[in-house]
Amino acid sequence: MRRTPDALRDGLAALDAAQLRRRASLPSPNAIDFSSNDYLGLARHPALAKAMAAAAASYGAGSGAAHLVTGHGPEHAALEAELADFVGRESALLFATGYMANLGVVGALVGRGDLVLSDALNHASLIDACTLSRAEMQRFPHLGHASAGHLLAEWRAGHPAASAAIITDAVFSMDGDLAPLPELAACARQHGAWLLADDAHGLGVLGAHGRGSCEHFNLDSEAVPVLVGTLGKAFGSFGAFVAGERDLIDWILQKARTYIYTTAPPQPVAAATRAALRLAESEGWRRTRLLTLIGDFRGRCATAGVPLSASTTPIQPLLLGDSGRALQVSEWLLERGLIVKAIRPPTVPAGSARLRIALSARHSDRDIAKLVELLAEALSLFP
Repeated sequence: MRRTPDALRDGLAALDAAQLRRRASLPSPNAIDFSSNDYLGLARHPALAKAMAAAAASYGAGSGAAHLVTGHGPEHAALEAELADFVGRESALLFATGYMANLGVVGALVGRGDLVLSDALNHASLIDACTLSRAEMQRFPHLGHASAGHLLAEWRAGHPAASAAIITDAVFSMDGDLAPLPELAACARQHGAWLLADDAHGLGVLGAHGRGSCEHFNLDSEAVPVLVGTLGKAFGSFGAFVAGERDLIDWILQKARTYIYTTAPPQPVAAATRAALRLAESEGWRRTRLLTLIGDFRGRCATAGVPLSASTTPIQPLLLGDSGRALQVSEWLLERGLIVKAIRPPTVPAGSARLRIALSARHSDRDIAKLVELLAEALSLFP
């Protein structure tokens, strides 16, 4: 697009015509939120606020510099150690956001002349990470581990000494389905490639102790050597991390530009995350409650004729196809006190606009019953 006022207006008008223009909106304080990623209900927990306030009183509101200058503090160091222990890895490294973590980690592991294989429905941050790494990027069909193995074997035959990596979400943020990590791990091991799993939506939720997709599949750090996680979802705070063997994490520290060249997150945020980790480990009822709600919601939807996608995670998509229809249903629900955001292309493939319903341990049985009742009514009103 040419950089002219008319071109920008025309472009925005085209987005309006296609029902694809996005707008930020203020929260509705009296509505029930079914769009947040606050899976364990920790984002507004008083223990996190108390830990953040105490750390702010001690360390101030900002870190003041990058980690490798003077921005790294005791709360950062303690959180990195606790995160590594939580996910069963030797070491962990904090990043400001999950987007920056993915860009930095992928760029540290592969570059020009290397190969990166990416699931077709990976998050935008992973797609951008692959592109910016300058490695050759090939996308394999969603969940297509056999295709990934074929592509990697074919490429490896002509590039025996180059680096390669398989990159995937562990839980896909718009569909709620799980990557075939055991099969991808076997493929990566066979062909000498890295396997990076972004477990943003699995940590705190999946596994017997909430340690995520690797615990769910019983995979160790040898099977999944590069584990990325975010802290603003189940842990109710902010930021991200990568965990793995000590030498791997040290290499990423040396090479990840999005770690080296940016201000460190404030220590109060790290302190709040430490409080969230303690709660996630000590209050297992939150995860149990969440899993119960998922089963109850899916059962009620089946009875009411609400056709959900197949998902056993808190992410429960209701595909509506048309972007306009998705917006109509979302706005109708908001008028009745429910926040259920419409997700449209390019976030999801064309023709697959949806309501992305996200469940949380904070929801009540009454909340779930109201949601299902109104979803069933909305589908009849907007066929």
